Amino acid sequence: MKVIDHIKGAKKTLFSVEVLPPLKGQDINSIFTTMDNLMEFEPAFVDVTYHREEYVYREVKEGLLEKKTVRKRPGTVGICAALKHRYSIDPVPHIICGGFRKEETENALIDLNFLGIDNVLVLRGDPIRSEGRFKAEDDGHAYAIDLLHQVVDLNNGIYLDPDLRNTNKTDFCAGVAGYPEKHFEAPNIKSDLRYLKQKVDDGAEYIVTQMFFDNQAYFDYVKLCRENGINVPIIPGIKPLTSARQLVSIPQNFYVNLPEELVDNVEACKSKEEVKEAGIEWCIRQCKELMEFGVPVLHFYTMGKSEVTARVAKEVF
Repeated sequence: MKVIDHIKGAKKTLFSVEVLPPLKGQDINSIFTTMDNLMEFEPAFVDVTYHREEYVYREVKEGLLEKKTVRKRPGTVGICAALKHRYSIDPVPHIICGGFRKEETENALIDLNFLGIDNVLVLRGDPIRSEGRFKAEDDGHAYAIDLLHQVVDLNNGIYLDPDLRNTNKTDFCAGVAGYPEKHFEAPNIKSDLRYLKQKVDDGAEYIVTQMFFDNQAYFDYVKLCRENGINVPIIPGIKPLTSARQLVSIPQNFYVNLPEELVDNVEACKSKEEVKEAGIEWCIRQCKELMEFGVPVLHFYTMGKSEVTARVAKEVF
């Protein structure tokens, strides 16, 4: 079932989550544990991220360098199939520009279609640390909108090989990312919204936002989107803060602001457990206010911490 159909048929705010594939060498049980802890809240769908491989260059001998892959998280397509089979839930695989040629993207989309997966979240993806800035693959996509066009082309039966005849049309529901505090590479919110509107005009059916901790940022963002003719559902991305270290790491890695009140609450804590409780309480308040606003879905970035998400969900669903 498509994400957009879940939303259209809902009579209340839906619950959904995002899970992270395990690192290479690990098994899928961590995903199953996460889902087992959250199934009582009846998630409408579950996003499965894709993290492109990172690499470093290591000196081997005589000054020669060897390219070494590190921190690889394979398995997005396989995890989607496993979740669909085990839980009868709708998976939403992330498909990204970085690390993929167009043909590889097409093949992945064909596999997803064969598996009966109806949804994809279309993203450019982040640059890897060794590159500093985003670099597309040769014969790959440099921008999310180009990747979206490839998904829409397949939905229209248009494949990369122009000689194919009587092709099958896929029927993916494509979502895209939105940034209430603007994408860090955008010069301003106006230009960011202009590109977002182009994606919606070209076939994106819903938006999932970057995490935020100040609901007013989301409310203002929705208002701006509507004023600019962006009328698809805008799903808020939620993450409970769980450690004092995240006061630095979240703004640094995700380019979001933390409200003064939240920072003060965390800095006043005397233990790690108090910090965790303060973050959970803030998230509960956030979710209740967002539900009063009428958001279609609360989408939780679990980051492998399903027990924290479950604590919040028990209070709001």
